Amino acid sequence: MKKQTEVLDWIAAGHVAKGKESDALAASGFYPSATQWRCFIDQMLLWCGVIALGAAMIFFLAYNWQAMGRYAKFALAESAIVLSLFACWRFGLGSMVGKASLLLASLLVGALLALVGQTYQTGADTYELFAVWAIAISAWVLVAQLGALYLFWLALVNLAVMLYFHTFGGFLGMLFSTQAQLWSLFVLNTAALLVWEWAAWRGVPHVRERWPVRVLITASGVLITILALHAIFEERYRSDYAVYLRSMTLLFVYVAWLIAGFVIYRKYLKDLFVLAGCVLSLIVSANALVGRIVLSHSDAPGFLLVGLLIIGSSAWGGLWLKKVAKEMSA
Repeated sequence: MKKQTEVLDWIAAGHVAKGKESDALAASGFYPSATQWRCFIDQMLLWCGVIALGAAMIFFLAYNWQAMGRYAKFALAESAIVLSLFACWRFGLGSMVGKASLLLASLLVGALLALVGQTYQTGADTYELFAVWAIAISAWVLVAQLGALYLFWLALVNLAVMLYFHTFGGFLGMLFSTQAQLWSLFVLNTAALLVWEWAAWRGVPHVRERWPVRVLITASGVLITILALHAIFEERYRSDYAVYLRSMTLLFVYVAWLIAGFVIYRKYLKDLFVLAGCVLSLIVSANALVGRIVLSHSDAPGFLLVGLLIIGSSAWGGLWLKKVAKEMSA
């Protein structure tokens, strides 16, 4: 990666003869080789095939719902799970095909649970489907040691939490606001992020991939930014001290999250993607705060000032990220 960055800098500085840029990039390994392309295509087709098979089972059952008896439906769904597990055993969890087969079995468990609910009309709430689904595949998630399956399991838990709030409006039937739901999801995804980074720090081999971390921190960042915007645009804080205290606490947590993100991923883990997300979150929240203050006192001049601040902060963020990228590649 360092060699490729140096070649790009040479091209930008004009040190490479015109017309030879492509040759210089090829010599530095910038372009994928034929072997790398075959590996990428193989894996892409494998994962797309897994997702297609899982979706095909659901659509097949739905389309032939009236034409098939209940025993035929259950036999088909259960046979597909057994065959997926057999493929996992046949190829082994050490192979990518084995891991993909276990992911397919996890997808088919959801189809089986939905089939049970539709056939027997148990009266269960929707959140229970996703909660039971996550519980049912937990053992497979642990033995698969696959980042995609970890994230799939976490997505099921997130859906269960959201649907629980949608059904009952709060924890144990207590009435909560939308902020409580966002808080719950933020804590859940941030805890998952911390566990993943801790496992990576401890040297666990199957958590070294960085893309699941970026998915987790994106979820955490989006949620805390939305919460910060809630606090900024809260109208009742002027007359309700409890609301004011809650908003200030939320903004304090947001600032602490931003500082932790900049420090950890700038000095220790060095992830430019995460830093870019932190910069974007800071630009959005800071300009929202300024806009909330300025636009409450003036209209046209306030819009002009906020527009200039957005342009200026975006330019600053881009320049700072460019500087950090050069430092990281050095």
